[in-house]
Amino acid sequence: MGRRNTWVILTYVTVLMIEVESSLHRVGGGKYNWNPDLNFSDWANNQRFYAGDWLFFGFDRTRHNILQVNKSSYEQCINDDFIFNVTRGGRDVFQLVQPKPYYFICGRGYCVKGMKLAVNVLPQPPPSIPTVPIIPASTANALIINLNAFTAIAITILMAFTFKALYFD
Repeated sequence: MGRRNTWVILTYVTVLMIEVESSLHRVGGGKYNWNPDLNFSDWANNQRFYAGDWLFFGFDRTRHNILQVNKSSYEQCINDDFIFNVTRGGRDVFQLVQPKPYYFICGRGYCVKGMKLAVNVLPQPPPSIPTVPIIPASTANALIINLNAFTAIAITILMAFTFKALYFD
């Protein structure tokens, strides 16, 4: 049991160190813009979507809905056999999990009036290499001391949890 807890703790720490950035895209560019008055193709063409990003749809749920559909249904505004009904309450989110094209329509007759959205999702870009600023020596020494203190505290806490997990569980 103790070794399992140690692995859980180490896995948790490792997951915390992995940085995956995702963005929230407000569909149409505003708070409540899932409506027939916008050109969603223009909006989407000015965005960059990555795997892990989220789409936020704000709309009047008594008049509109959001259906994830395939390309053919998107092009022909067919709401039968949709993939997923995103609609929940009028302020709904959808995560773009995989790098691929996604298609959405309003299935209440507004698709033919332009309420449809196609997004091409790209793989997450590799992490950017951080630039190292030039820091005066006195400031650098203070940063190193603070970093060493932080590292020592973090290691002490991790070791305490590991010790507790190994010997007291």
